[in-house]
Amino acid sequence: MEDFYRIRRLPPYVFEEVNKAKARARNAGADIIDLGMGNPDLPAPAHVIEKLKETLGKPRTDRYSASRGIPGLRRAQAAYYERRFGVKLNPETQVVATLGSKEGFANVAQAITAPGDVVLVPNPSYPIHAFGFLMAGGAIRSVPSEPTPSFFHTLERAVVHSIPKPIAVVVCYPANPTAYVASLDFYRDLVVFAKKHDILILSDLAYAEVYFDGNPPPSVLQIPGAIDVAVEFTSMSKTFSMPGWRIGFAVGNERIIAALARVKSYLDYGAFTPVQVAATAALNGPDDCIKEMRETYKRRRDVLVESFGRAGWHVPPPRASMFAWAPIPDAFKSLGSVAFSKLLVEKAEIAVSPGLGFGEYGEGYVRIALVENEQRIRQAARNVRRFLENAPAQLHNVVPLATRR
Repeated sequence: MEDFYRIRRLPPYVFEEVNKAKARARNAGADIIDLGMGNPDLPAPAHVIEKLKETLGKPRTDRYSASRGIPGLRRAQAAYYERRFGVKLNPETQVVATLGSKEGFANVAQAITAPGDVVLVPNPSYPIHAFGFLMAGGAIRSVPSEPTPSFFHTLERAVVHSIPKPIAVVVCYPANPTAYVASLDFYRDLVVFAKKHDILILSDLAYAEVYFDGNPPPSVLQIPGAIDVAVEFTSMSKTFSMPGWRIGFAVGNERIIAALARVKSYLDYGAFTPVQVAATAALNGPDDCIKEMRETYKRRRDVLVESFGRAGWHVPPPRASMFAWAPIPDAFKSLGSVAFSKLLVEKAEIAVSPGLGFGEYGEGYVRIALVENEQRIRQAARNVRRFLENAPAQLHNVVPLATRR
């Protein structure tokens, strides 16, 4: 397999080591509290499920669907953008339904990337942001994840020193894994930068509705003129607790949307039509379920931060997303995030995601997902307390990262 060109460009899957440790522990009878994968545990809204049932099993809806998304779904997404962000979109030319935002990113990379093209990607960041372009033959240059002035200093240096000049910059706010949130002022400066250097903006807004401070995260498309250079990706997975339904969207610049739609037309027939119809009902329906989702994750965040803090592990409270980005406790920093995450599974029966899996600048951190109920999170905190109290014994047979070959 390693002889294949695209496979050679993919490093070993960092998360697989933790997954194997988790499987071994469960096979041995351990009750693992899984705070690793960002896989929502909340049910999809009842009215969405009812619409799916109503649409199933009809000859017309059992046939091949529309790769770009059925017209009603694209209209519903355009209406959502107008309600939520005050952004008007043409559902015929500026909206494409994708099989989740992950597939959208991978396929837009195929659509716009030539071999050797340079793309600016945050580090740490969600893996598809980099590897979608690497698989397409592109090259990656890392930029900071945090939306601060240093982000633009790094962008300027990247443009000056990259040959060829970068074709695009990826941003993701609220950020996975770091939970950073960007402001409209940041996006305003980003659009100015993109136009100045003739590069595209690819924005991942999958966590737009998962925020905790009463300030809804903005869209880059709210900036006047952004649609000239930007495409934004969103998802039904977190907003409506529909991760397995695989429905997302790309919206924005017509030229990029057309390229993405053309690639998709060769690769898929779109999601199953009843799923698209149900997703349309979600977007057009009441938003009570979104508020309930948000409140659930906020309660879980508060319990996590408070209970882990009392157990001896400081977890900075995220402003948004369904993740906490936590520094490894001092006693274990020398292990590195992968070994520490495996040790947590083996000795504390808790699974988290190692920061190294999100890029080399994620080392020293782990990502904790808010995908267990409050009782289980408190149980995890009790396990953490025992784990930290026995730190010398836990470290006895583990080889620190700094001494490995």
